[in-house]
Amino acid sequence: MIGNLNHVAIAVPDLESAAAQYRGTLGATVSEPLELPEHGVVTIFVRLPNTSIELLHPLGEASPIAKFLERNPAGGVHHICYEVKDIHAAVKRVTADGYRALNPTPKIGAHGKPVVFLHPKDFNGVLVELEEA
Repeated sequence: MIGNLNHVAIAVPDLESAAAQYRGTLGATVSEPLELPEHGVVTIFVRLPNTSIELLHPLGEASPIAKFLERNPAGGVHHICYEVKDIHAAVKRVTADGYRALNPTPKIGAHGKPVVFLHPKDFNGVLVELEEA
C-alpha cells in the first residue's frame, strides 16, 4: 500500500536557524516558510535528491508542534510521511485492520494533497502521515 518516503518531519524551536543549518552548513536547497493555519504550523521543506526534510515550527499556542516542543525543547523527529495512491482506500484499510487514524477524514497538507495521520501508539511509537501521491 505505501509507496515512497515523502519526507521526515522535524520539529524545531527556531525555524530560521534550522533552515540556515541546512542551507549553509549542509548546502541543501531550502524552501520559503509556508504557514498552514489549519494544521497550526509553519513549515519549510529541505529538498534532497531522494526525499525531503520538513522543518516544523508552531503557529500559535494551540499548535500540536508547540506541545511537542514543550516535551522536547531541543526539537526532534515529529513524524514520517509515506505516499499512497488512494488516501481513502488507505484509511479504509488501516482502520479495518484496527489501527487509528487521528483524522479519518483527510485534510489538505503542505503539498496541497490530502493527508491522514496514524496514531503513533499503533505504529511503534512513530506518528505516520499518509499523503496521496
